[in-house]
Amino acid sequence: MTVYTSLVSRVDAGALIPEDAAREIVQGAVEGSTIMRLARRLPNMARGQQRVPVLSVLPTGYFVSGDTGLKQTTEVNWDNKYLYAEEIAVIVPIPKAVLDDADYDLWAEIRPRLIEEFGRVFDAAVMFGTNAPAAWPDDLLTGATAAGNTVTLGGVGADLYDDIMGVGGVISKVEEDGFMVNGHIAALSVRGMLRAMRATDGVPIFMRSLQGTNTYELDGSPIYFPRNGAMDAAQALMFSGDWSQVVYSLRQDMTYTIATEGVISGDGGAVVINLFQQDSVALRAVMRVAWQVPNPINRVQGTAANRYPVAVLKPA
Repeated sequence: MTVYTSLVSRVDAGALIPEDAAREIVQGAVEGSTIMRLARRLPNMARGQQRVPVLSVLPTGYFVSGDTGLKQTTEVNWDNKYLYAEEIAVIVPIPKAVLDDADYDLWAEIRPRLIEEFGRVFDAAVMFGTNAPAAWPDDLLTGATAAGNTVTLGGVGADLYDDIMGVGGVISKVEEDGFMVNGHIAALSVRGMLRAMRATDGVPIFMRSLQGTNTYELDGSPIYFPRNGAMDAAQALMFSGDWSQVVYSLRQDMTYTIATEGVISGDGGAVVINLFQQDSVALRAVMRVAWQVPNPINRVQGTAANRYPVAVLKPA
């Protein structure tokens, strides 16, 4: 759904216009992109499209028969995959009167939320294909499903431990494709599932201490629990993968422009806000980003359709 009529009104910013309130704004944890935290960043793109050569055929060696035997030949092939930079953008209009009356720097309050939102938009598109541009590759859930790298909760063994760590679990799915898991992205509900896991003697499996702060890890790899709203537990509980095989690149890092003149129009061209005439200010945020899964051939799994560096734990 496209929106052109949203703005920060006096009612929206009412909590920031002082009465007799304490001079403190309680903010939630501002999080950026979890995918960008785990994935491998490539050098910034010089243009909107970038080619990535990917190894597709491995060399083959042979024994030579006798001292004068003939040596055989082999080939090595590469395929091309492409990064397409797509734009994430938004405009935040605010009347000048609201800015003047607010006892806070509204731009300083809005910018961290824009960073969080851009991270959510990117993560949701990469993981689930939510509003993803047509030029981008299949999302991680679709790619893992096509390669057979999904496990349904309770579908492997006796408990969650088997679904994650056991034979046929999500970690094994990645290993069977020739990759090594180095990180996980999980829904917040999975934290409770992990804390509830007990050994036969009743000792928690995934917790080192009940008193100290626990660092969540699975098989030595960190687990991230994004709170930016991108994780949809109805579709996937956890993504486990070799994140060096998920790459992204920036064509344009997140930039801000503040305008006091110009108009904001809708799909039909009708003017919705005239900044100069309506004495308003607009903050425009723009970022251009691309991502790809190279998925190169390896000795363990030579069939591209059955090979993927990410596996998914799905809800029952």
